[in-house]
Order: sequence, then structure tokens, then C-alpha cells
Amino acid sequence: MSPSQAIAPKPAASDQHRAEPEGYRYHLLRAATARYQRNIPALAPAELAEAERQARRSFALEEQVLNSAEARDVFIPDTQVQRAYQAVKARYQSQAELEADLARNQLSPRQLRQALGRELRFDAVMQRVGARHTPITDADERLFYELHRERFTTPETRSARHILITINEDYPENSRATARARIEAIAERLKATEDQSPSSKASSSKSASDQPSERQQRFSDEARKGSECPTAMDGGQLGQIRQGQLYPALDAALFNLDQGAISGILESELGFHLLFCEAIHAANSLPFSQVRERIHEALEQRRRKDQQRQWLASHAS
Repeated sequence: MSPSQAIAPKPAASDQHRAEPEGYRYHLLRAATARYQRNIPALAPAELAEAERQARRSFALEEQVLNSAEARDVFIPDTQVQRAYQAVKARYQSQAELEADLARNQLSPRQLRQALGRELRFDAVMQRVGARHTPITDADERLFYELHRERFTTPETRSARHILITINEDYPENSRATARARIEAIAERLKATEDQSPSSKASSSKSASDQPSERQQRFSDEARKGSECPTAMDGGQLGQIRQGQLYPALDAALFNLDQGAISGILESELGFHLLFCEAIHAANSLPFSQVRERIHEALEQRRRKDQQRQWLASHAS
């Protein structure tokens, strides 16, 4: 739990007091609120046992770090502790409300400040330890790039429009049979208009992708007039779609269409659809220079954690 996390104000259920080391109670409260979103007295026996197990482990780790040689000269100014305290207080309506909640959990404002100071020292020591990791070289960055190229590839996407006629048996005009007839009529109009277009007569051998702008205009007009999707106001525009974003039947159809092509009649749980593939945006690999900083940050984070784990293991009692 970071210093800015709130202590959830919840009613307490008991007033038991345990003989605990200074600082442990904060760890117990942190475990209770993080795992169960409840204060300590409100926990069921099994929940309390699990929270205590977590608290003992985190408190022991904190003690191990703060008693190390690396922690001896780490100093946290009172102003920094006060900022952390104020961040917690900000989650409450008033100081009195905070103090009441602390009291329910057998903590005082002084103990909270002390616990936050310990937490800040712990974080500072771990940052110091993590910073000792081996330097990251150009070769490290380039190797990571080559081994994880899939992370730096933008997938193929498609710009699409659609027309929807919904199925709703409560309304005669949207019964299954009528909805099917309506979408078929739209599909026929689109086909008839295309057959009559000058460009179609001039060159019947042109592919669908040769005439996308004309089809787009005709499809948009039909969407505005007849589609029952809110996108009708924008000519049925769905935007740029990645695979997996649409209903399965629509998704499969869209990613099998040529650019500028119109699908056959498709069905989803909403009703009947026609899809228009407006543009195909090919998958694209990002160059190393564009992602180098991102790679460096990822490697640095990994090495910091590895360095911290190794240090903790070497200092385990």
C-alpha cells in the first residue's frame, strides 16, 4: 500500500487489543482493507487469520529492510511524512472522521505517521538497492527488440461502416421476417445502384477496391435512411476496428472483405447487418528507434526488481 491509499472508513465490530510490535497494526489494517475492503474488527475469523498472515509477512519484510546497513543513513524528512499523512486524511471528510476510523482499528494519528514514515524509508531503501543493477547496454535493448518483435507490431485494422435492422418481435416492423425483408431490400438497392453507375458500365472488370468512394457514399446514404444503429447519423461509421471487437459473425466477415467491398447479410444478437469495408490498414512493425525508450524502461524495471530480490534473499535471516 502506498502512502496515498485510503484507510476505508467502515464500522468496527470489536474492541479487542493484542500485544503487537510497534507498526504491525498498520500492516494488519493495510492487509484487511486491501484484501477485504473492511476494517479489522469487521473481518470474519477466517478473514482475520489470512490478514494476520499477510501482515506478519509484510511487517517482517519491512523490519528486515529497515534493520539493514543500507537503511542506516536513509532519512525521510518530516515534511514528506506529513504529505503522506495528508494524502490519507484527504480521503475523509474531516480530521475527526479519520481519527475515529483509526481508533476503531486501534491506531492513533501518531502511529499512522510513524507507520507512513517507515513505509517511506522502506521504499527509499529498496529504490537505492534496485539502482545497483547492471547497466543496460545498446546490445541489451536490441536483443530485447528482436526477441519480442510481436510487442512492437500494430495489428491490421479496418475502417468500416454498417447498416443494422434490429429484430424485436414486439414490433411488427421488426419481426424476424420483416427485418430480414428490410435488410434484403437495402442490399438490393445497393446492388442495383452499383449496376447502374457510370463507372460500373465503363469497366465491369473493376474490382471492389477500385471504386470505394462511390460505394462509400451510397452505403452511407442507405445507413442514414434505414439503419437502426445510432451510427446511422454518421453514415453507419464504426471507425477503425481491430479483430475481436465486433460480434463473431461480423468480425469474421469484415476481415475477409476486400477494401471497398460490401458484405452479404449478416446476423448478430442485435439483428441483421450489412458491412462495408472502407479501408484496410496493414499491420505495421514499429522501428527500433521509436520503441527504444520503452524497451529501456522495461529492462530497467526488470533489473531493479531482480536486484531487489537478490538483495533480499542475501539478507534473509
